Amino acid sequence: MIKFFIPLKKIPSKTAQQKGVRVCQGKPIFYTKPEVKAVEKLFRHHMAKHRPPNPLTGPIQLIVKWCYIPTGKHLPGEWKDTKPDTDNLLKLFKDSLEKENFFNNDSQVASEINQKFYNDICGVFVQLEKLT
Repeated sequence: MIKFFIPLKKIPSKTAQQKGVRVCQGKPIFYTKPEVKAVEKLFRHHMAKHRPPNPLTGPIQLIVKWCYIPTGKHLPGEWKDTKPDTDNLLKLFKDSLEKENFFNNDSQVASEINQKFYNDICGVFVQLEKLT
């Protein structure tokens, strides 16, 4: 089992779905925007310290808990039910885990728990476990 916490000043709001598009010779070309690349770089920087010696194989359970600092009307422990969507948050994060060799392909994630809530400490809790 791998467990770690990525402390952040603020949870990044840029997600993998925020692609840029330009037209070249009449054809649309999609690209990753620099701000999205910066978020991936931030995640990978923190993940690298916790990378296993070898990628996990077989089915994996991934638990990710996004911890946001409470605003005036929210208290620690309350669920966050506003944007960004959990599925949008998770895509870039899983791609970063794959690029850091936590597993060979994100299709190995057979079970995922992805939560967002308010907490006194801002960051992302991660747990990966090989399923049997």
